[in-house]
Amino acid sequence: MRRTAIPALAVVPLLLVAAPAVAAPAADAPRPVRAMTETASLFDDEAGGDADADDPAIWEHPTDRAGSLVIATAKNGGLRVYDLQARGRQSIATSPAPGPDDEPGRFNNVDLVAGFRLAGRAADLAVVTDRGRDSLRFYRIDPATRRLTDVTAPDVPFAFSRDQAEVNEQRTAYGLGTYVDAAGTAYAVVSRRSTPEVGVFRLVERAGRVSYRPVDRLVLPSTFTLPDGRRWSPCTDPGDGPQVEGTVVDPATGVVYLAQEKVGLWRTRLVGGRFAGAPRAVERVREYGVPAAFDAEEDDCVTDYSADPGFGGRIAQDVEGLTIHRTGRLTGTLIVSSQGDDTFYTYDRRTNRPTGRFAVVDGPVDGAQECDGAAVTATPLPGFPGGLLVVHDGRNTPETPGGDGEARPDTDFKFVDAGFLRDAR
Repeated sequence: MRRTAIPALAVVPLLLVAAPAVAAPAADAPRPVRAMTETASLFDDEAGGDADADDPAIWEHPTDRAGSLVIATAKNGGLRVYDLQARGRQSIATSPAPGPDDEPGRFNNVDLVAGFRLAGRAADLAVVTDRGRDSLRFYRIDPATRRLTDVTAPDVPFAFSRDQAEVNEQRTAYGLGTYVDAAGTAYAVVSRRSTPEVGVFRLVERAGRVSYRPVDRLVLPSTFTLPDGRRWSPCTDPGDGPQVEGTVVDPATGVVYLAQEKVGLWRTRLVGGRFAGAPRAVERVREYGVPAAFDAEEDDCVTDYSADPGFGGRIAQDVEGLTIHRTGRLTGTLIVSSQGDDTFYTYDRRTNRPTGRFAVVDGPVDGAQECDGAAVTATPLPGFPGGLLVVHDGRNTPETPGGDGEARPDTDFKFVDAGFLRDAR
């Protein structure tokens, strides 16, 4: 593969302003909803192929709804494809490391592009961030066979890194949201791991395959001025910045939502493939402004909740998966995974007014905890008359014992009927 460095682009200046204080969370419990089925366990160990569930996308078959698919990332375990009964249909491996000391592929997030012109025909694509190789990968979805084929150009550039040495540091392509504008141009909004940086890339055809080129980027704030005048920065691992992962673009408006994990939820817009205006805070995490410091012995950040100044919002860090339940051109619900308390917050799609929260609890299958990615469609599908919500479960139960007596790291995806979301107002 030819290694192509991406030139530096202008950084969009941001206003470092504190979000207004948000009322404390309501005392009532989140609405309980139950999954109807789940995928088979993925095990993040040698025996399981280092497969770790993360982010799903829902592809709707154009002529046969029963043939719709859920396409999901499994990190080192590659890409997994499921039918509507949560049965595995296809497993796609990641790319090998280019050299003995280099990082192999690691698929982090996935999203879809419909109707991309490829070899003179419209094609639906699954787009994947390969954080191991700092690139985007592309898979054409065949409606006849319901299988995915790799159509990534052989010379795709690094998304953020200058060279392979920088790729190996793994500040690489991470979160992902795709967008097709009114002119039919497809873009990918991609966050950079361990940094507050987000880039926009235009998807392009190259000799019957898919590549991309950088269009714009922004850097979200890392330090904030609190209402009492003090400066605050979220705690991260040493040398890291407060990263973004969850990313979604509203196709009707071009509004981009970004989940900065330890800060909160932002929104901005894309115009002509470029960020338009400074991002605005929709809501902060509960821990916003709370003192925290990295503890080397614990190998984690330790937060002093006794010194909470009360400037935070409702979401319990980390802010993770984002998806939009679209019930009309401008109506519907934005869903945000609140990983710290195993719940999901909902917002009116048009106004961003909070509308409630829910939790996926035990039912026919176990509930979902520590959710990273989520995807939703309001289209009725067989078995899901209210539409389908798919969420990552980061701690699947009951636990599966390993050979050493310890529980194996077990993750999967839950399939939930999305009809309850129509009650969100």
